[in-house]
Amino acid sequence: MTARSTPGRRSRRRVLTALTLACLWVLSTLPACSPGRGEPVTLRVLAGSELMDMQPLLDDLRRETGITLRMEYQGTVEATATLAAGPYRHDLAWLSSSRPLQLLLKQRGRQADSPLSTSTMRSPVVVGLKPGAAQRLRRAIPDGQLSWADLADAAAAGTLKYAMADPRRSNSGLAALVGVATAAAGTGGALRPEDVSCDRLRGFFSGHALTEDSSGRLADAYLRGEDGLDALITYESELLALNRAGTLRTPLEIVYPKDGIVLSDYPLMLLDPAKRDAYDRLASWLRSEPVQQKIMDRTMRRPVDPGITRLPGLSAPLGNALYFPDSQVVVDRLLADYADARSARPTRVIFLLDFSRSMRGERIAGLRATMAGLSGADGTASGKFTRFHVGETVTVVRFGGSVLDEQGVTYRGAADLDRLRAMVADDRFDTSTAVWSALDHTYRTAAEALAKDPGQRVSIVLMTDGENNAGMSLDAFLARYAALPPAARAIRTYTVRYGEADPQELDRAARATGGHMADATGQSLLNAFKEIRGCHE
Repeated sequence: MTARSTPGRRSRRRVLTALTLACLWVLSTLPACSPGRGEPVTLRVLAGSELMDMQPLLDDLRRETGITLRMEYQGTVEATATLAAGPYRHDLAWLSSSRPLQLLLKQRGRQADSPLSTSTMRSPVVVGLKPGAAQRLRRAIPDGQLSWADLADAAAAGTLKYAMADPRRSNSGLAALVGVATAAAGTGGALRPEDVSCDRLRGFFSGHALTEDSSGRLADAYLRGEDGLDALITYESELLALNRAGTLRTPLEIVYPKDGIVLSDYPLMLLDPAKRDAYDRLASWLRSEPVQQKIMDRTMRRPVDPGITRLPGLSAPLGNALYFPDSQVVVDRLLADYADARSARPTRVIFLLDFSRSMRGERIAGLRATMAGLSGADGTASGKFTRFHVGETVTVVRFGGSVLDEQGVTYRGAADLDRLRAMVADDRFDTSTAVWSALDHTYRTAAEALAKDPGQRVSIVLMTDGENNAGMSLDAFLARYAALPPAARAIRTYTVRYGEADPQELDRAARATGGHMADATGQSLLNAFKEIRGCHE
């Protein structure tokens, strides 16, 4: 026999059903994947100054999880140096990138101190171009896709002025520097010390017209001085925010250089292992879908979850992501080159060129094509990075059995490049080749120039296609070189072997002065010249 439900039982079932539905409704209103509210805790955080825009979300964090973040803001580069010096004085660090810290810890043998890290959002360092500048650059590019090489070419020619944060103090500036240097190296991999032994960025740096210590201050400075600038190199999020705010007189077109960008992922790093539980709750909250959506809406940074629908301005593909160097030596060299460029030291290169009779015909045509290529006619990526740049002084010394003539020009515009090409258009050739007497003459001329202006940076490029058959010997030159004043001896000579020139003597002379030899017998003369452009050693 079937038991009947009593009124009491039916009442209890109705109550239980109501409670169940109420609980389900409450659960449905909780944020997806939310870590929930735990014990209240306050965490000391060393934070990058870019993260000041996250403050409203940190108020939500405290209400929803009980976690309070006490933020101490520094520039990412400064904060990295603080962390690397040790010991850690904060519970967490939250910077735009952890890669500079990892390099410093590796250099100091402290890899074991590398903190646990969780990416929280992403933003690449890209280029904001005024539409007119972008259109002008694209006219010379068949596929219309701009690269760092195109920007370097325009900067070297004096037709592009840009703003970029100081890479010695700002991560956005450092990421841009790494990106353009990696593109200049052309290897497709992380920069190695040998990739930066020659400064390929001097032309790019010549267009750097405005700088600040942080990306935020840079954006403010750009607003004040945008009329005299063509571009702003900074985080994608900063450019989108500027365009969205409507404060720019000319909105910027965002360009993702086709030769690659460096991505910042804003890692949250655990410094005090005793705070691991709170760290896990914080990281989980930051990466939850609702919070990622809020971060994107407020800061214009990309979510770490590719499944989250992007805002229209963030829908563009990032393209080629570049590797960060894995050696602090590389970063130090890049920063030293940047500092040298910012010091406004005049740059002078002296081309000591063989005009003996053996250079007639195809060889002189090759030399003239090489000088035209260095003057901007070489449209390859390497050519755009190694061309002559505004402000550079170029001296051409033609020699045979003696010095035939000597002319110099400081590149300010197209007319100066025409003068430079005219210097090698002369068809007067000599019957002999006094290589070492010509080099001795050039060192004494350079010594006089240095005495008048000790701040300038001078190098010599010696190109010959034959053996020395007149004037002093190499040994005699080296003896006279050793007697020069220290400033003159610091001038390096880079030799280019062409034709039947003696490779042993050219290599010996180059090494004695701190330079090296490039061999044009197995490659084009232009490539040999590009090999030694901007070299330090």
